[in-house]
Amino acid sequence: MLAALPTDRGLALRPSDFETLTEGLEYAARCNTGLNYYTARAQLASTLSYKELHDKAIDMAKRLVPYAEKDARIGLCAVTSPEFAILFFACQYAGLVPAPLPLPVTLGGRSSYERQLQRMADTGDFHAIFTPSSMENIISAALNDHDTPVLTFEDVMDLPAGDEIRPFNKDELCYIQYSSGSSSSPKGIIGTQKSVTSNCKAIIQHGLKHNEQDRGACWLPMYHDMGLIGCLLAPIMSQMTADFMDPQDFTRRPISWLKLISENRCTMTYSPTFGYELCVRRWRNDVELDLSCLRIAGIGGDMVRPEPLTEFADVFGEMGFSMDAFVPSYGLAETTLAATFSPPGQGLKKHTIDMTHYERTNEAVDVTDFTQSDHIRTFVACGNVLPDHEIEIRDFDGAVVGERKAGRICMKGPSVSPGYFRNQQATEASFSPDGWLDTGDLGYWLDGQVVVTGRYKDLILWHGRNIWPQDLEWAAQAAAPHRCGRACAFSIGGAGDNKTIMLLLEARTRDHDLLADIHQTVSAAIRLEVGVPVQLQLVPRGSMIMTSSGKLSRARVKEKFNAGGIIDLQENEPLKVVAREAG
Repeated sequence: MLAALPTDRGLALRPSDFETLTEGLEYAARCNTGLNYYTARAQLASTLSYKELHDKAIDMAKRLVPYAEKDARIGLCAVTSPEFAILFFACQYAGLVPAPLPLPVTLGGRSSYERQLQRMADTGDFHAIFTPSSMENIISAALNDHDTPVLTFEDVMDLPAGDEIRPFNKDELCYIQYSSGSSSSPKGIIGTQKSVTSNCKAIIQHGLKHNEQDRGACWLPMYHDMGLIGCLLAPIMSQMTADFMDPQDFTRRPISWLKLISENRCTMTYSPTFGYELCVRRWRNDVELDLSCLRIAGIGGDMVRPEPLTEFADVFGEMGFSMDAFVPSYGLAETTLAATFSPPGQGLKKHTIDMTHYERTNEAVDVTDFTQSDHIRTFVACGNVLPDHEIEIRDFDGAVVGERKAGRICMKGPSVSPGYFRNQQATEASFSPDGWLDTGDLGYWLDGQVVVTGRYKDLILWHGRNIWPQDLEWAAQAAAPHRCGRACAFSIGGAGDNKTIMLLLEARTRDHDLLADIHQTVSAAIRLEVGVPVQLQLVPRGSMIMTSSGKLSRARVKEKFNAGGIIDLQENEPLKVVAREAG
């Protein structure tokens, strides 16, 4: 009977004091630990010890060295499987640069996926793409106009073997991580051995403080930095056993994630807010859980929303989950993964502010007894900057600002990428010659911790106010939670105050009476909550476009809207770009 790999390393923990990924795997291969892969029902499907990973990666690297020149890019379909881990490290040993690619289920349809893959192939100049045989037809069809070879994992294993490996050294490349494309076309973020090992070291030693008893549970996709770095590479660099389930399986059976944690006594896991929210929605009180083992319930990848997290703690507190286990964090692929972590044990450090004041002055002022209820917003502090790194909050003129003054979050340090692969214009726009990265995110300092408030590019400027699209979207979803799905807000037309604020809301009905009721209810909620004129349109499910990491791509939804590609359910025709107030 197949047995899961243990928590006990059998050797002393080395907390990522390595200069390359292969050096880290060499030590992990001496341990008892490794990777376990589970089904949607939390049943063990396969295992891959770190010794097996090491041996199989070297064997595969000997096949890849004759196949491709040093530093050639390999597109690697990032399925949650032993084959992905083996091929990723085979590239490390062969001196090839893997580029983990998203899977078609994430991007809202095959045509959208094919366009994204074509853009990645254009910028990445891949020597080849390696894919599971189940995806070969999709990948080949997407690259019909490219001369990039598409090889199945089995094809790669059949390549003739040579005698040599050529592992990357500490000053060389590691991978290309594609941005999720939430506000633009995906860009290839360069990961170096130094940036990756520096971030792993900071995560392991300082951010999450890995110890001998830690064990991880993960459902995050391997093409996203939080899955690749946080759930695969960091565990290997700390020799920690990790238990995986496929992202698709998680969305179908999210409680299986909690079951894994409970049964395997996992101490660490990570998810965007929506992962915890999905567990609450799917909970039927029909599984016995003990979550008292979980000391790190990390939150990252998107805005940290306190309400769903508090609800998760309320529901699963009866099963041993502690609110103090929550560890909000902030990061992005341009910083490899992590930039800040809340101190373990702190839980949710909330800050409730007067949004009217904030929108007009960029100052985060505490609410008072006189603050109107619809002008209140609660943010969550995302922690302290990692050692050997710096963060500055700068106003829109570039000046560094102080406590509770909002501005652009800028970061510098060894985890920061050198830039975007073969995209000098984008690199110069985000990375300064002296090593500072403009993240494009907005935030402020609160008692030495960073509070993230949104993306600069998503801001809607209206009559001197900074309107956050998330506020509109969350208010709409909260007004009709059982009848509506995703929402997307953006501005169109005009300059300055002449623009129209659009709010698209997916409805789970086509009944015209129910649609009219939803429109009236949501419009009233928006007026009360945000106090700005909004043109609300109800649209069919599946209208939104998501990034490879599961985030809403407002830029691409807006593009689709402007092209007439979204249906107005109440008119049953493509939405018209016209200006009128909601209600």
